[in-house]
Amino acid sequence: MRYTSETTSPDGTTERGFDHDGVPGVLWTPAGDITGLVLGAHGGGQHKRAPRTLAHAHRCTAAGLAVVTLDSPGHGDRPRTPDDDHFTREIRARITAGQDPGPLLAEYNALQASRAVPEWRSVLDALTTLDAVPGVGGNVGFWGMSMGSAIGIPLLAAEPRIRTAVVGLVGATDDLVRAAATITVPVRFLLQWDDQLIPRHAGLALFDAFASHRKSLHANPGGHGDVPEHELDSAVRFLAG
Repeated sequence: MRYTSETTSPDGTTERGFDHDGVPGVLWTPAGDITGLVLGAHGGGQHKRAPRTLAHAHRCTAAGLAVVTLDSPGHGDRPRTPDDDHFTREIRARITAGQDPGPLLAEYNALQASRAVPEWRSVLDALTTLDAVPGVGGNVGFWGMSMGSAIGIPLLAAEPRIRTAVVGLVGATDDLVRAAATITVPVRFLLQWDDQLIPRHAGLALFDAFASHRKSLHANPGGHGDVPEHELDSAVRFLAG
């Protein structure tokens, strides 16, 4: 892991840009003691320093949590492949035409997970080896909505070091249901009742598939991008707990 930049914001959060085996990312750490590490996967069409990603990172550092975020394949500073261009173009066309983009979203998300899960595990290895987040111990959590959740659920199934997770804004597919059925860590699932991209029944079916005995469903009115601020604040407390 090679650090490429370092800045400190007025709230004391230190932001370090890095490159790990060609994957660009950011590590945010709080001013005081670090009590845990959150792996934060951004949504589709976003990137490692998108406004929502930044806001989430600062929520976490205010609670004593470090956060690491990667540019997902085909996003941010990473090169796009023909597959990335094809799926992006077709998904947007279906949304514009008022057609259901669900099957294409699911196919693209599965491709993203197959590429991103090994990268996340390698970054977690590097952070542990470098002791970049001292004091974390076993307190590693995951946060990801939409495409970030479609990456995170297979990651949770593959990575025993992750002890808690906030996921949501994604629906059941065969791959995600199989992965969720193996996940037993505490899970908080966010669902938007009027989501225009994810049918309500698909989100509920995925929540039902998690094997965790400590899981909770948090449903709010509004569309795909309308998760209320109080829900985001509460999710950070869940990760910090």
